[in-house]
Amino acid sequence: MSFTERRRRESTPALARLLGDAAMSRAALGACGFPVAILDAMHTARPVTYVNPAFEQFFGCRSDEALGRGLGELIFRGDEALVHRVAAEQTPRRAVKAWAKDGSLRPVELSLAAVRAKDGSISHWVAAFADRSEVERLRAELDSLRTLAQAA
Repeated sequence: MSFTERRRRESTPALARLLGDAAMSRAALGACGFPVAILDAMHTARPVTYVNPAFEQFFGCRSDEALGRGLGELIFRGDEALVHRVAAEQTPRRAVKAWAKDGSLRPVELSLAAVRAKDGSISHWVAAFADRSEVERLRAELDSLRTLAQAA
C-alpha cells in the first residue's frame, strides 16, 4: 500500500467524523426551541451567517433576509454597537429590547458565546435569545399593583 493510499484511508474516518459532527451540530441548532444566530467575528460588521428556525419564527425574519446583515440592523433598530458592547462585557449576557420584522417589541435576554479558531482568535459569535415577554408583563402588573396600593 502506498503512502498516499494509506494517508487517504486514515483521513477518511476523520473527515467522516468531522462532517458527521457538523451535520449533528446543524441539526441540534435547527431543532433548538429558542432563537439562535451565528455572527462572523472576522468581519468588523459581524454579519449574520446562520439563523435557526426559532429565530425566523420569533423575529419574523427569514434566513435569506438575515444572512449577510448585521444583527443590530435586523432586530435592534440599527444599534450595531449594542452587539459589540455586549460582546466586550465580562459576562456577555444582558436583557435588551429587540424588535420583530413587523415592528413589535420583543424583550429578550441576549447571550453571546465566542467560538475560537485554532490560533485563539474569535472566529464567530453565537447569539442566543431568551424571551422575556412574560417576565416584563408580570413586572408591569406588579408595578401597577404597587401604585394602586400606595394610592389607597
